[in-house]
Order: sequence, then C-alpha cells, then structure tokens
Amino acid sequence: MKPLNPRFIFLLSLTVVSSSFGFYLPGLAPVSFCEQNSKGDAEECQTEIQLFVNRLDSVESVLPYEYDAFDFCKDTDENRPSENLGQVLFGERIETSPYKFSFKADKACVKVCTKSYDTGSREDKLKLDFLKKGMELNYQHHWIVDNMPVTWCYIVEDNQKVCNPGFPIGCLVNQEGKPKDACVINADFNKKNTYYVFNHVDITIHYHSGDETNGMHARLVAATLEPRSIKHSNDENPTCEETPMDIPADFKSNLKVTYTYSVTFKQNDDIRWASRWDYILVSMPHTNIQWFSIMNSLVIVLFLSGMVAMIMLRTLHKDIARYNQMDQEEAQEESGWKQVHGDVFRPPRMGMLLSVFLGQGTQVFIMTFITLFLACLGFLSPANRGALMTCAVVLWVLLGTSAGYVSARLYKTFGGENWKTNVLLTAFLCPGIVFVDFFLMNLILWVEGSSAAVPFGTLVAILALWFGISVPLTFVGAYFGFKKPGIEPPVQTNQIPRQIPQQSFFTKPVPGIIMGGILPFGCIFIQLFFILNSIWSHQMYYMFGFLFLVFIILVITCSEATVLLCYFHLCAEDYHWWWRSFLTSGFTAVYLFVYAVHYFFSKLQIIGAASTILYFGYTLIMVLIFFIFTGTMGFFSCFWFVNKIYSVLKVD
Repeated sequence: MKPLNPRFIFLLSLTVVSSSFGFYLPGLAPVSFCEQNSKGDAEECQTEIQLFVNRLDSVESVLPYEYDAFDFCKDTDENRPSENLGQVLFGERIETSPYKFSFKADKACVKVCTKSYDTGSREDKLKLDFLKKGMELNYQHHWIVDNMPVTWCYIVEDNQKVCNPGFPIGCLVNQEGKPKDACVINADFNKKNTYYVFNHVDITIHYHSGDETNGMHARLVAATLEPRSIKHSNDENPTCEETPMDIPADFKSNLKVTYTYSVTFKQNDDIRWASRWDYILVSMPHTNIQWFSIMNSLVIVLFLSGMVAMIMLRTLHKDIARYNQMDQEEAQEESGWKQVHGDVFRPPRMGMLLSVFLGQGTQVFIMTFITLFLACLGFLSPANRGALMTCAVVLWVLLGTSAGYVSARLYKTFGGENWKTNVLLTAFLCPGIVFVDFFLMNLILWVEGSSAAVPFGTLVAILALWFGISVPLTFVGAYFGFKKPGIEPPVQTNQIPRQIPQQSFFTKPVPGIIMGGILPFGCIFIQLFFILNSIWSHQMYYMFGFLFLVFIILVITCSEATVLLCYFHLCAEDYHWWWRSFLTSGFTAVYLFVYAVHYFFSKLQIIGAASTILYFGYTLIMVLIFFIFTGTMGFFSCFWFVNKIYSVLKVD
C-alpha cells in the first residue's frame, strides 16, 4: 500500500478547514444599495429593499406550508422568483411580501394590513383555526433580505447568543397556564388557554458603508428582527405600545389583528460582505463535536488499517511463501484460505440482482463524491438555495452510463446471459423503488395541502430526466460493458463444489454481517446527528468539509472491515464471499435505520399520523441508497483483495 502524498494531505486539510469556517459562494455577485437622493448611478445601486417570504415549517410537524396558506398580509403585486429543481423538491416556496423598505429610511410602527374575523363566517373560523394550529405547533416564518435570512437572535444558557434563521408566528399558553415555546420570553403572556400572535416585528438591517467598494455604495451584511405581540387600539394609526395581542381558544367574539413593522438601519463596517453569513454559522454550536467526530473516526480507521496491514504484510506473505514451497501432497493436507482456491471464484447465486445493486452503488458513489467535493469548494453553500439537491439529481441522471457498464461487466463475469433483463433492472429497479416511495409520500403531502408537495409538472420533468436521459445512458453503458470480456479470475474453478466445513458461531454468515456494520456506523453516527437535524429540525448545514472527510473515512472503513471479515471467512474455508462482502458493509444501513428510529422518539416532537408516515417514508429512501452505496464499497474492496491474494498463489 503506497503512503499518502504529503501534498494531498495538506490540500485535503486546507479544504476541510476552509469549508468548516465558511467562505462565501463563488459566483454570487453582491448588490449595492444607496439612498434615494444619492448621486450614484441607478444601475449600480438599488434604493428599494424587497423582503421575501419562504415556506413555514415546524419541528413538531413534517408538513411545511406556503406563506399564503396562513391568513397573513399579502403583496398586492405578488411575484415568485424562479426556483430550481432542488428548491421545488425541498418544498421551498419563495414569494414577495408586503414588507418593503427604502435604504436608510427608518420607519416606526408602519401598518401593513388588518385581518378581521367574524364569528358568523365559516371561512373566517377556518382561517383562524388554521392560524391557531400553526401557533400550537410552533410554525416558523422564514424571511429573506438580499438573499440572506432575516434572523431572530436571543440569549440562551451560558450567556450564548443564538441567531435562528426563523421566528415563530405565535405561541400558546395552555389550559394549565404553562407557556409553550416562545411564550416563555414575555411574562405578559399569562392568560390560560390563550394564543398570542406575533403581529409586529422590529427589523434591524445592518450595512457596510461601502469602503470596501471604493467608498461609493453600501452593502447589506445582516438583517435581524424581534417579534412582538401587540393589541393595537387604533388600527389606522397604531402606536405599537399596547398590551399583547391575545386570541382566546374559543372564538366567541369578532376579532381584528393588525400587522405592523418598524425598520432601523445601522452601519456596521466590522462585517465584510463576503463573511456576512458568519454570525449565523458561528452561533450554531457543535464545531468542537465535529472535530471529536473526526478524531473518533480516524482512530477506527487507524485500527482497521493496522489490522489489514498486519494481514497483508505478515500473515498472507508467510502463508503464500510457505504454500508455494510445498509439494502437492503437503499442500493437500494444508487447511485455510488456500484450500478454497478452486471454489472462491464460483459465480454467486442471484448474480443478476447483485450486479444490479453494484451498478447502482457505483452510480451513487460517484454522484456523492462529486457533490460533496463541489460543496467543499463553496459552490453548494446555503446561500445558493436548492443547489445541493439540484446537483445531486443532475449528476445521478448523467451517471447512468457508469451504472450500466459496471452492472453489465460484472454480470458477464458471473456468467450471466440474460443481458436484456440485466439492463432493464439496472435502469428501473432501484430508481423505481425510490420513485414509488417518493410518489406515495407526495400523495400524502398533496392531501395535506403542504408546500412540500412536488407539483405535477415537476414530477413529469423528473420522469423525463429518468426515461429520457438516465435510461438511455444506462443502455449505452451496458452496451460497452457487454462488449468487454468478463473479468478473468486468477485461478481456475473446480467443476465440483467443495464441501464447507462446520463453522463456528462468529464465522457464520449472520453474525459476521451484523458485526461488519458496527465500525462503519461508528465513524458516521455523530455526523449523522447533524444531517438529521438539518433535515427534520430545519437547522442550517454548512460543514461540508467535515462531511467530505467523514465520507472518505466511511469508504475506507467499509473497505477494511469487509476485507478483514472476508479473510477470516476464507480461513474458515467458507468461499461464499460475493454476497457476504456486499451485505457486511451494507448492514451499516440497518444501523442507520435503527438510529433514525431512536432520533424520532428521543429528539423530535413530531405529532400526527401523516408526519410520522412521511418521516419513515423518506427515511426508507435514505436507508436504501445508503445500503446500496456501502454494500458496493465493501464488495469492490473484497473483490480486489481476493483477486490479489489468489493471483500470487501457485496452483498446479
């Protein structure tokens, strides 16, 4: 095994550090702002600041909703920016809002609109009930200014400042008088069985004066807000000094809710435009835990690498040298992995299915590697919304050739002849399972009216990408794979299968497979916590440098753990290694599913049958993809190992 190039180690470390501490996305041009009476060129700077609203989500529900689903103030000239494929698949629905500002024009207590609810109107009752449900489940607004989130910053334990890229629409004090969620921030929220809606926001926009751009125009570097609940006594001329806006749980009298805002501009030359996301990312904890995760994973890798090196350099070297010096009669009496040389390359059962899984696994591996590498370079940062998913889907579609080629080549190596079935299964089996699961989850989202429901047109576009690009490319790859000769084994296979001796408990298939997934899962479980948080708890994920390094460690760990167990099984004269090598590392996906179940019950507060079904439905998609990926890594490492050790064995 060749030592790693020091230059490679340095570059990888540099990538990890730069990705962990964050730099701004290449390719996004900054927007300059100036006052209306400024002499600056109108084409070079903007005077109006548009606030955009995104979907609303909750940690207590998997169902996000569009801003328009709630009865909030709407923009009269509503405009929706074009969304990429990733944004649509993740359920992002960005639109303009009625909150519009002029640069450096401070305003206090500006009325946006008034919403009235009549007890005699069934429609008004439904709107108010939906708003109450949103407050009870702690649904969060997500506002955007100049492509950065408007954050709600507050102090938590240990005097630590946390900046959340969302803020609640309201809160609830239950029947026992116990405040829930954001109601704990104000002692005035004290009426039992009462909702408090945050109908006023104090917005503060921080800007850099423009010294870094030749002193001409300013750039926005932060946007924060403070949500408040105010019961306006005068809806036409609000003062924003009254008591909280309480909404009784029982809708017995007519109700009016007036929405207002105040905006203040502050100069802050300490924050550069290129690092304006840092105050959000720094307030998010866990960097130290990330380094602990990396060190934990590296210890496991060093342990496995030492074991593999010991086997390769000492045990195998001595075994091969001794076996090659023996005569035929002595070799017959020898036991261990050398005795199964005539059966170790016997084609596996269900070789068709194994080759299909390996083709798809190769496709997933290349897609994941390229996506994470681009994310490390900053091209898929949180500022570029939906780019991560868009990149992954496009790469998967374009990599159909690799799936077809690997599947066809291995199927031919296994001696298979039903090449048409092989190509069709490679193109449709795993993607079909994922699409059916995704479609069923989408039906639930449609029924629930969630913004995460993928529109019919997008589903048609996904099918067009699959059938129009991915499937033909899979056929092309399979064509070249079948044209190539099968991979020739280094030793001949006997006509009569050798009898496998009685196995001990630890060399039997099931215990070996169960043990094989423990170490790879140990490398990723801490990182897995942050990934699940970003998906289900709506926390921003940005440490792609750490994730890329953990990905490399996972590949190495899967490979080395599978090689170790494969060697032990061959020493026990069990030559059925094809499927076992795939399942040994693939069993890591089972531990992933168990952890996801634990995360659901211990970390999440999800309620409702629809949200539960959606959680486990999407989790199954993740588990299937992870199973195919890890299994493929284990198989190819074991395939290389077996070919290597038997190629240097002299067999008469």
